[in-house]
Amino acid sequence: MGSDNLEGMGLAIVEVVVGLAVLGWSADRFIMGSAAVARLLGLPALLIGMVIIGFGTSAPEMVVSAFASAGGNPEIALGNAYGSNIANIALILGVTALYVPILVHRGTVRVEIPMLLGTVGLAFWQFHDHQLSRTEALVLLLAFASFLGWSFRHALKGKGEQMASDAEEMVGELRLSGPKATMWLIIGLVFLVTSSFVLVDGAKVVARGLGMSDLVVGLTVVALGTSLPELASALAAARRQEHDLITGNIIGSCVFNSLGVVGLAGVIHPADVDPLILSRDLPVYTFVVVVLGLAAFRLKKDRTINRFEGGFLLVVFVTYIAYLLVTTL
Repeated sequence: MGSDNLEGMGLAIVEVVVGLAVLGWSADRFIMGSAAVARLLGLPALLIGMVIIGFGTSAPEMVVSAFASAGGNPEIALGNAYGSNIANIALILGVTALYVPILVHRGTVRVEIPMLLGTVGLAFWQFHDHQLSRTEALVLLLAFASFLGWSFRHALKGKGEQMASDAEEMVGELRLSGPKATMWLIIGLVFLVTSSFVLVDGAKVVARGLGMSDLVVGLTVVALGTSLPELASALAAARRQEHDLITGNIIGSCVFNSLGVVGLAGVIHPADVDPLILSRDLPVYTFVVVVLGLAAFRLKKDRTINRFEGGFLLVVFVTYIAYLLVTTL
């Protein structure tokens, strides 16, 4: 590798590191500003908890995937979406459960976990021909809009009372004035978009330099970086014993990624789907969802993801990432 190539690789690595750092910081400020503005506008705490805090943590995946697809790299977008889902369950829930066992409510067991499996089944069906067309992507976006509507109606029937309380407590701690909340919303959004562009640009150069495919870069470096807001949110909720926010954010983020992020990426740029997604990555994602479901379905009065199960999920994640790197580099 020549000196120019080494210099280019060094600059790309700096772009990735800086992009990841700023991405995590800006996503946090964007969520903080958005939630505070929503509260000042008098929006219901339930809406703030479900949409702004819950799905807002997936803003990095959405923006990064949009840039990747617009730049002609849809495999980074697909890798980012499914890599983030694997990280959400195996890494974030694993680490959080090691910190404090996570209570999983019955509604999550009966509805949300089967819904996750449903999104996996939809992905297998759509990707069987190794293509993601604009029509299929629009179907995903329609399914995501339906999920949002269903979630809000379901929450209004009583399920969302605890989530609304948790969201109100979280937002109430901010104590931001209108101008300051708006400032952080704008700053967070600007840096979120800018850092996403820098991250994708650097990741593409690193991929070429190391001989990694766009898919693997999306599954590893990009997915880990865009999952940082979920990790920060989960640990913060764990410290406050807000179990509904932990499981709600993680499962909501996985649905958001599978339907919203992949759907948006496919609308922007129809993708050729690497067969490895079907034979390697979706099966791993299915496995961790099943492990989550089995942990929650245990026949006990209090369904919890305990430290042993959290440790097992973390081992699965480390093994998966190690396998990706060993078979690629």
